[in-house]
Amino acid sequence: MRPLLRLALPSKGRLQQSTLAFMSRCGFDVRQSATRGYVGVIDALPQVSAIFQRPRDIVISVANGGVDFGITGLDVTQEAGAGDRIRVLHEALGFGRCRLVAAVPEAWTDQTLADLAARATAMAAAGHPLRVATVFPRLTETFMRERGVTPVEIVEAEGALEVMPEIGSADMICDLVETGSTLQQNRLRMLRDGVVLSTQACLIANAGALKRPEVMTAATELLEYFEAHLRADGFTHVFANIRGASAEDVADRMFHQTTLYGLQGPTISPLMPSPRTLTPGAADPTRWFAVNLIIRRDELTDAVNQLRAIGGSGVVVSPVTYIFEEMPERIARMREERW
Repeated sequence: MRPLLRLALPSKGRLQQSTLAFMSRCGFDVRQSATRGYVGVIDALPQVSAIFQRPRDIVISVANGGVDFGITGLDVTQEAGAGDRIRVLHEALGFGRCRLVAAVPEAWTDQTLADLAARATAMAAAGHPLRVATVFPRLTETFMRERGVTPVEIVEAEGALEVMPEIGSADMICDLVETGSTLQQNRLRMLRDGVVLSTQACLIANAGALKRPEVMTAATELLEYFEAHLRADGFTHVFANIRGASAEDVADRMFHQTTLYGLQGPTISPLMPSPRTLTPGAADPTRWFAVNLIIRRDELTDAVNQLRAIGGSGVVVSPVTYIFEEMPERIARMREERW
């Protein structure tokens, strides 16, 4: 029996870099072996060994139980059609975003799938079925069939699909795009309703492995920190000192602003005044209160100005790494499901 659990990670390219950066931000730094480049160590998860594989191979390894977990693309996961052997524990890790789209030559007048369906029918009647080049034959064939674009001939290919219509190997393509600039450079155009799948990195697990307590425990820890970090992304922690007659007085002034509400509300507590800040013999009818709140990063400038407007000073801003809430829905769902 394997002594360690296994987590498969992308082995190269931008997806590997983004995955390792995401893992690090979540508190799971991965140290890749200097002598065995396909394995790594996660100090924060000593019971888990990292294995580096191609994204498509990760899906296969998780499906057949060679590894327990994997971070890969939702696109290759759905293309594999592994059925009940794989569970997608988190479908949106926030990086590796792109779209699988149907694209046709710019010279065509087709704008929608309805136009494409008419073209496919006409081409079939002429004895030349519509040829679609793609790296995702299963997803592409299903998409075309369900939307009435039939018949089509799927041309499975690897590499630069954009040139295939130009050289006559296919009539159109179904490929991953981020901005669409590569399509434009090759005189191709995405159909208006031609998005097959919006994809990004996801966390998957072997369904059978999740029956083992140690695997469920590791899955829960990964999901806890992934969820907490993703929830914290875009937020920042603000601390300030504010004069006021009471905590209620400070809260009332804050609630009359537009950005000083926090998650459920600000934390307001009295300060012990420093002897260095007191003027001997001076009477001060007000007190100092410390205010802590979590705000959206894009509202930070407004929040600082609004704190100043109500007498705030000493404003300190720090990043938020995690926001742990009640039991995450994905963990609850994972525990409730029975396989």
